[in-house]
Amino acid sequence: MRQYEFDIALDFQGLLKSASIIKLAKAKKRVGFSKQNLREPASRFLLTDTVNVERQTHIIRKNLTLAKEALDIPVPDADFEFPIFTGDAHKLEAEKIIEETDENYAILNPAGGWTTKLWSAEKFGELADKLWEENNLTSVVTTAPNEIELANLVLLGSRSGKVTLAQPSLKGFYELAKQAKIYIGGDTAPTHLAVAAKTPIVGIFGPTEWWRNGSPNRDDICIERIDIGCRADCHRRACDNWICMNIETETVLRAAQKRLELSAK
Repeated sequence: MRQYEFDIALDFQGLLKSASIIKLAKAKKRVGFSKQNLREPASRFLLTDTVNVERQTHIIRKNLTLAKEALDIPVPDADFEFPIFTGDAHKLEAEKIIEETDENYAILNPAGGWTTKLWSAEKFGELADKLWEENNLTSVVTTAPNEIELANLVLLGSRSGKVTLAQPSLKGFYELAKQAKIYIGGDTAPTHLAVAAKTPIVGIFGPTEWWRNGSPNRDDICIERIDIGCRADCHRRACDNWICMNIETETVLRAAQKRLELSAK
């Protein structure tokens, strides 16, 4: 990186590692968040300039604020667009999955990077049955190829048989999400891709916050336990008191019904 002479570098991560990289690259101006907004506050000393944001700010708006202040450019405040470019192969990949659903389907994603982010796979199976019984929706359970065991647990939890398993590519998933009636999942990459595709979202959040990582679209719905004392500022990848994802199937179903109603308006 030192073969280039950078005038300015922006640190969106707020980590010692990310700040060290732009310092070692010898960028003349190194802009990041103020100390209270850094994920690792010790990285502040590696920055030349900082930008302050409100503490409870969605990550999209937080990063756009940094870009706006550092580069003096206009940024959107709402109605965010996420251009993801796909090809015919990705559309065909999605169409092959859609053919199994009569084009009336929900996407359920039971996976997540942390164990503490996972809602019960068996409850996802129960939810699939309810979505079929009450909304005539076939459930497409999407996972990565290495998460097939989790997908099979969802399948075992369903009695209706109206569940199909799929392991699409990321761009294939994006095309699939664009036509889904609803997406239901936790704080994981496919959820963010579904947000980008403007799919109606029901998010199930536990150790992380909807206000930070969830959908910025006002009609999308978050389900979270706010009746427990250990909910705030958790971010634990392992937990001995794992109750934040102990949420009943009926609770998620009611949220899904409400989101579907909002889509129909």
